[in-house]
Amino acid sequence: MGRMTLLGVGTGVPDIDRDHTHMVWEGATGPVLIDAGGSTYQRLLRAGVDPQQIQAIILTHSHTDHINGLFALVFSMYLAGRRETLPVYGLEPTLALVQRILEAFQLEQYVTPIDWHPLEAGDVLPVPGDPDWIIRTAASEHSRPCLALRFEARQQARALTYSADTAPCQQVIDLARGSAILIHEATTAEPFPGHTTPQQAGEIAAAAQVEHLVLVHFSPRWTMSEAEALAAVRAGGFAGRAEVGQEYQVLEIEQAGSV
Repeated sequence: MGRMTLLGVGTGVPDIDRDHTHMVWEGATGPVLIDAGGSTYQRLLRAGVDPQQIQAIILTHSHTDHINGLFALVFSMYLAGRRETLPVYGLEPTLALVQRILEAFQLEQYVTPIDWHPLEAGDVLPVPGDPDWIIRTAASEHSRPCLALRFEARQQARALTYSADTAPCQQVIDLARGSAILIHEATTAEPFPGHTTPQQAGEIAAAAQVEHLVLVHFSPRWTMSEAEALAAVRAGGFAGRAEVGQEYQVLEIEQAGSV
């Protein structure tokens, strides 16, 4: 069983009930954090996840709303007693920027030691600490280099895919193909470079033949109402299960069978 908990589902401008989009994968032996936006340490606690047990962090890209919680997170982890090295994965430009920002904070010794792991689009890696799952990566289409992620069971190839920030693109469709769950951004009401509308997300889910579509990086204030978004998904041709992601929502996927 794999499960993804949505720690935040909002856009770059948070709503009163939606923080920046980031999430945590909970595998058999420990959690893997995907991006770190907003009050990540506290949100992990609220989700019932011990921040000290994080096995690794994967950063999809370097925009502020996806990394701004990282620096307080590693500071708090140190203060709470973690001395174990924390692996952090991401594209080389993402890691380089994050390292410069971390240096600017001048946290001195008050930071959990970090082991930086550069990734390239197309890389495949085992889920840290969980031999039953792998992560496939692909380049999304965004204003900065960005990685989409597919968590896939080794045996039955059941998968959960996260688009990260992206305009509609074939790479994400190919990565998501046949996924049990597709978590896809839906930031804008009208087509916009580097982002996706709810209708476009529906088109992508239909093209990839996924079972379940969950919209994130979404705001009822800045995008459209939830009802309008779901109607737009249907207008995009997706007939499967569709919903707007909610804070602390848990998405479970079996290695075989149903979600």
